[in-house]
Amino acid sequence: MILLFVLAQAVAAAPAAVEAAQPAVSSYSLTFFAGQNVNNALDMVGRLPGFTLDTGASVRGFEGAAGNVLIDGLRPASKTDALDSILQRIPLDKVERIDVIRGGAPGIDMQGKTVIANVILKKGGGTRGLLAVSEYHVDHHRDFGALRAEASGSLAGGRNWEASLHAGAGPDDGVDTGRSVLIHADGRPTEIARLDSHGFDNAVVLTGSVETPLLGGRLRVNGLWDAGKFKEPETDRFTAPAIDIQQFNFFQKTAGAEIGGRFSRKFEPSTDLELVGLRTTKDSDTDSTSDIDGSFSDFFNNRHSTEAIARAVAKHRFGDKVSVELGGEYADNKLDSRTTFTVDGVNQALPAANVQVEEKRREAFAKGTWRPTPKWTIDAALGYESSDISSTGDVVLSKSLQFAKPRLAVSWTPVPATQLRVRFERVVGQLNFDDFVASSNLTNAVGVTAGNPNLNPEQDWVSEAAVEQRIWKGASLILTARHSKITDAIDRGPVFASDGAVFDAPTNIGAGVKDELIFDFTLPFDPLGWNGALLKGEMTRRWSAVTDPTTGRTRAISNLHPTDWNVSFNQDLPRWNFATGVDLSGGFSRTAYRFNLIEVFKLKTYVRPYAEWKPRPDLSLRFEMPLATAPQVRLRDTLQIFPGPRSAGGAPDIQDRQFHFPRGFYVRLLKNFG
Repeated sequence: MILLFVLAQAVAAAPAAVEAAQPAVSSYSLTFFAGQNVNNALDMVGRLPGFTLDTGASVRGFEGAAGNVLIDGLRPASKTDALDSILQRIPLDKVERIDVIRGGAPGIDMQGKTVIANVILKKGGGTRGLLAVSEYHVDHHRDFGALRAEASGSLAGGRNWEASLHAGAGPDDGVDTGRSVLIHADGRPTEIARLDSHGFDNAVVLTGSVETPLLGGRLRVNGLWDAGKFKEPETDRFTAPAIDIQQFNFFQKTAGAEIGGRFSRKFEPSTDLELVGLRTTKDSDTDSTSDIDGSFSDFFNNRHSTEAIARAVAKHRFGDKVSVELGGEYADNKLDSRTTFTVDGVNQALPAANVQVEEKRREAFAKGTWRPTPKWTIDAALGYESSDISSTGDVVLSKSLQFAKPRLAVSWTPVPATQLRVRFERVVGQLNFDDFVASSNLTNAVGVTAGNPNLNPEQDWVSEAAVEQRIWKGASLILTARHSKITDAIDRGPVFASDGAVFDAPTNIGAGVKDELIFDFTLPFDPLGWNGALLKGEMTRRWSAVTDPTTGRTRAISNLHPTDWNVSFNQDLPRWNFATGVDLSGGFSRTAYRFNLIEVFKLKTYVRPYAEWKPRPDLSLRFEMPLATAPQVRLRDTLQIFPGPRSAGGAPDIQDRQFHFPRGFYVRLLKNFG
């Protein structure tokens, strides 16, 4: 209510003039960002009115993994290299402008989004570089350093190159010290323990790309290599009903590589061709152990996966009002996963412990955009995909799947300051290979989760309506309502091992529904006399319903956040080359339903004040307090552990685990070259 009151007062006090822009496309040049503390394209995107960055989905295939930012009208020809990392490597002086497309525009592939940002780069330019070093200090005498080095430049003949190195370590800011209480339903004494967990990770990421003219077009080749380690030991010291010590350890090592390329060519006057190819590999070893009262459990998983993608798209514009796009994509995904689970040296039967899975997926699509008048835009698409999935090893299966995927999006701009958008689409989720193999969490009662290669992708019929109101220059309010009718919902259900043991596993549980209400706001206060102040945020409320496969009753979808919100306030003080602000990532809760337990996970609000000083345009010093509210209870994990399947009844044991995280600070020194 306070926020609504502030908005109402701001609207009443604001000048009547709104931002002048075309109904479908709003352009933001460097002058829009003048006086703002922005260093790169990522910072610029974060200041765009009515826009929230979506880095895309971590799924197989290329079409369904798109984020909502284009670079020179094209998607980056990479999946492993995160979109926010790519934008961060584009320096401010390399950006000519950013176009925000709302509802659709001829020649722009909206990729199923209703709002897209297109970063337009300047041509040519000399060599540029960046070097940054940072230190993250956490109480209890823990220090984590990081190094970031980037360079880019142009060569003769219209050739460009880029390279970057990121290396560093950081703490797991979800766990540290805490307390565990286990209350037994049968009257046994309550178990109380002090928890001590100090997780940390380190990673190295190398990227590089070259772009050159070729056959009348341009060829861009990019590569990435990364390696990382994550370790989270935990010691539980019991003080009741007796003195005891239990120890757990989780260790994961990963390594991956990607090589990708994109060839694009314009055929005058209005036809474009784009060819994309990429191949990724990823290896991981996961080892999770527990030592409880002299009983030692060890879960180990080795996983090797590859993905190869080939994609071709042709685009043609019929004047300024109509454009069409035809294309196709082929993806070949492979996974080889091997798992062992032992208790006191004795192998335990585990469903889908050792599997080799392959999916060959084909998709063809046609898309079109029509602007019959400056006030109306119609964006339509029809895709058809088919896939062949096979599995060998512990699970032998072979099946074929086919899906048609229509989409229709319409936007109407009755006046320049107001736009209404509606979308109707069939969304087919990408199967996640992580669901195909076993996983573990031995530190609580969740234990070992089995894999399930015999999954069908979730399908959603999505209906969406949004209204955007611009108030003054750079200010906007957006309200979005979305309804999803779900088929083949993927949730959790019981599976049985060969020895009769029961495990939890991902499974298709039938139909469901999901509703979302999203409020997005961007409020610069310059027109009100408060220069350099910007308030920006997003709030989402969700409701869902599926049928529980264990009890047959209606419940919410597992692990869906009922509420998400984030708010940031920035104050730029260009007179002193200084900026300050605070980011708030709202706390959330999620509930997971398994055949024998219910887990409620809660995370507190994340408060991060910061300040940045630029004594020179090419030098900046940044200070952050990533967890300003510590050492309060940051994470709480509560489980109801039933004596058998939840449908059988019986009072559950209650396990409540609470973690604190100590205060710390982050310092970064950044120097630009060129």
